[in-house]
Amino acid sequence: MREVVGVTAGKIWKTLGEKGEANIAMLPKLLKEKSELVYQGLGWLAHENKIMYFKKADKNFVKLTNPELEIFKTVH
Repeated sequence: MREVVGVTAGKIWKTLGEKGEANIAMLPKLLKEKSELVYQGLGWLAHENKIMYFKKADKNFVKLTNPELEIFKTVH
């Protein structure tokens, strides 16, 4: 299970790098993954300080931290 969560975290990281930000509620549909896996992946990334959460129009969003965004730009 840990490996599956890690793969999902990688998909989230890549998606956020490409899109800039995402509505948390829409991430499972966007990634075509189960909600529980997406939320576990978000927790993994948050624990590693790779993402930051914020509100916009009373909705919860997430994006890569600035250092992670720089890393994304160098590998893609």
